[in-house]
Amino acid sequence: MEHASEELVIAGSLERCFSIVVDVERYPLWVADIREVEVLERNEDDLALTARFRAGAFGRSANYVLSYDYSKAPNVLSWYQTEGDITNKLNGSYEFEATDIDTTLVKYSLEVDLKVPIPGFVKRRIESHILHAAVWDLKDMVESRAH
Repeated sequence: MEHASEELVIAGSLERCFSIVVDVERYPLWVADIREVEVLERNEDDLALTARFRAGAFGRSANYVLSYDYSKAPNVLSWYQTEGDITNKLNGSYEFEATDIDTTLVKYSLEVDLKVPIPGFVKRRIESHILHAAVWDLKDMVESRAH
């Protein structure tokens, strides 16, 4: 199992950061490798409780289902994998901490367990790519006026 994390200060309010990451259906618009998202179940606030993803991975598509936990919202959004074709585990979280009126420290954590072993250098390259998409692409989205 691999664990990766990244943190970054983003020029945007905690609320804006949170609203973008909970809008999982829009991930294909700003997360580099997410091809398709289908929300399977929603809560009373119309937020995704479970969603099916198709993402580019290892030169092919990876499919997985995530379940979301909003119990610490808007400071934390966490998820865990319930189904996956190439991963046994894909659990993670975004943590948000307001550092100023319009800046937010974003901490992203991800635990991944692949069903097939891959070389360490490939894992590190994939890890770097995922972290970049999760944090830097989020920064670009929050700091743009889109959404």
